[in-house]
Amino acid sequence: MELSVVVPTLNGREELAGCLDALAEQVPDAEVIVVNGPSADGTTGMVRDRSDVDVLVEIADRSVTVARNAGLDRSTGDIVALVSHTLSVEAGWAEAVRSGTESHAAVTGPTHEQLTAGMTTESKESRTIAGREVTYFNAGNVAFQRSALEALDGFDEYLEIGSSRDVAHRLADCGYTVGWDSGMCVSREFEADGGIRERDWHWKYRSLAYRLVKNYGVRPTVARRLVSHAGSDAVEALKGVARGETAPSQWLSTGRDVIGGTGLGSKDGLAARYPRRDPNPNGRSVRADRAVAVYDWR
Repeated sequence: MELSVVVPTLNGREELAGCLDALAEQVPDAEVIVVNGPSADGTTGMVRDRSDVDVLVEIADRSVTVARNAGLDRSTGDIVALVSHTLSVEAGWAEAVRSGTESHAAVTGPTHEQLTAGMTTESKESRTIAGREVTYFNAGNVAFQRSALEALDGFDEYLEIGSSRDVAHRLADCGYTVGWDSGMCVSREFEADGGIRERDWHWKYRSLAYRLVKNYGVRPTVARRLVSHAGSDAVEALKGVARGETAPSQWLSTGRDVIGGTGLGSKDGLAARYPRRDPNPNGRSVRADRAVAVYDWR
């Protein structure tokens, strides 16, 4: 069973080096493909100086979705894993990948994060939507049977965020299963700085509406999920206004982003689904110009 590991990266030179070191130690026989966005931190030179990377693909897009498809384009293994450049695979990871993909189309596992107060991890996440059980996966730590990714035509490049969730829906629609193996563990060490990352509300709801409408059509279940998400976020945002952390004008602006994103995503989801139902109208086969440069040392 041949294993390809795709590592998308963008301006993460130091973290990428740690990720590649761990792969070289734990999976020395894997085909390693680094897909580098338009980085400006010397990533290209660092990767070219290493002997443990088989292919370096340079792309002009900043989209991680495009990077994943570009990596799949160049991979040759019958198992394809995606590992975030911010993560390091741990001992037993490769064995868990190989055993998991023997019985599942995809397999994922937990992320260990070293915090000041101790260690945190993750657990399996599954939901039932329109009678379909969907198991989500960590796009920074997942391995697929190549045949399943080929059948799905890779990732949907319409989605700037949420493309891994879209794949989870389409796997379930095709009857593929996603396994969870606690031995398929990756780690990330960082120091929390207490900062708050600004959320792109427009793209969050544009992505959510698009993938729900595209995969399930127009039905009450979809409307309920959209309203539920929006209501929950609206309440949390109002709490921020009450605490003085957010200005009322910012709350109103966020509301406009949510409504606009939901409307546009729903429209585009309908266009993707009807009149010809195509589960991945913006998939890997749609374009062949992702790479602007390829360094292949195989």
